[in-house]
Amino acid sequence: MPKIWIKICNFATETIVMTMLKQKVAHFIKTEQLFRQEDKLLVALSGGADSVALLRILLQLGYRVEAAHCNFHLRDEESDRDECFVTTLCHKLETPLHIIHFDTKAEAKKMHVSIEMAARQLRYRWFEETRIQCQANHISVAHHQDDNVETIMLNLIRGTGINGMCGMKVVNGHIVRPLLCVNREEIIDYLQHLGQDYVTDSTNLKDEYIRNKIRLDLLPMMKQINPSVSESILNTAAYLNNVTQIYRKHIEEGKQRVLTHQGINIEALKKEAGYESLLFEILSPLGFNSHQVNNIIQTLDGQSGKIFTSNSHQLVKDRTMLLICPSVEPKKPELKYEILGRTPDFQIVNEKHIACLDAEKIKEPLTLRNYQTGDWFIPFGMKGKKNVSDYLTDRKYSILQKQSQWVLCSGSAIVWVVGERIDNRFRIDKHTQKILRITLL
Repeated sequence: MPKIWIKICNFATETIVMTMLKQKVAHFIKTEQLFRQEDKLLVALSGGADSVALLRILLQLGYRVEAAHCNFHLRDEESDRDECFVTTLCHKLETPLHIIHFDTKAEAKKMHVSIEMAARQLRYRWFEETRIQCQANHISVAHHQDDNVETIMLNLIRGTGINGMCGMKVVNGHIVRPLLCVNREEIIDYLQHLGQDYVTDSTNLKDEYIRNKIRLDLLPMMKQINPSVSESILNTAAYLNNVTQIYRKHIEEGKQRVLTHQGINIEALKKEAGYESLLFEILSPLGFNSHQVNNIIQTLDGQSGKIFTSNSHQLVKDRTMLLICPSVEPKKPELKYEILGRTPDFQIVNEKHIACLDAEKIKEPLTLRNYQTGDWFIPFGMKGKKNVSDYLTDRKYSILQKQSQWVLCSGSAIVWVVGERIDNRFRIDKHTQKILRITLL
């Protein structure tokens, strides 16, 4: 075959490959209603094959695009090489580029998370800030089908519900993923036929991180059993996405039946079909993992008092409720102190937020602290002592409410269960000359 015909055939092949991929992505964008032609997109551009392909495809499809690049300074010279590459690429393509530098290791230490998690939180927070700044409608990221398979496997290994088995969301708030319709091989073919280079993150070639272990070790082993394992996983995820619509409807209806302003009604929960899944769906968004949820289920018929915590919330097994509240330190109450002289017309105010005590019976200094197990006092009007816990139980306090209860003490003696009742030993009597009036503000 003459050389001219070989060149023509190669050119035709290149054109077909590029056109097919563009059309595939364009069809996916339209079908999934990711964004409109007039929308402005901020592309997360690392310099790797996936993000470079995403940028080139969106530009070829005629979208208004700006790019955003994070330099995490985790790979020494490679990090600076990536920044230089994307700068050159965006200059060549006449595309505005936003760049930020992070001290990722320091941020990870500060946030008490892994370096990988810190990088994720930093970049998505900055992407959103940049999206608002440049008035873009969406943040476009380059996750593709192989990334989706890895995510599903990662969720399965860590333990997940049906939502985790559905894989990545095509649209998640302002985040859109136009390349979830193509795989890594198609992306590389597209770039090769386009003659477009890209950079390679050397850490992606190592199995240091869990996701890399899945990509480099686990999936190749699974493909020995089923060469089409990635396609099978994605088909299963697509099926589960359909099933999820029914599942979510059932979950939302169940939530309405079992949730109260305090938490979860245990008896109502146990009447639900598949209540274990319902409990997981309620608690997982609050940071509780599947292992914790299983442990919580084991306590449903047990005694009260068991406490479970996530990074953001606290759950307590009470008598009839699973009480839920944010994990915050109880706010210390603000008190106003006044010393008053006893007068014939003085009357004790019968209000819970005001305590009137015999000032001369009190030893300074007064201390304010949280209620503790074993605390006792002599409630006003009584002669015998009573545990504060029992008193609060009689008052229908939940365990969480007890935990946030404060007591005012004179030495080791409680003079006031704040906002509730004073101790009878410090009451005003006929001999009282000076009154300490304390107001809960």
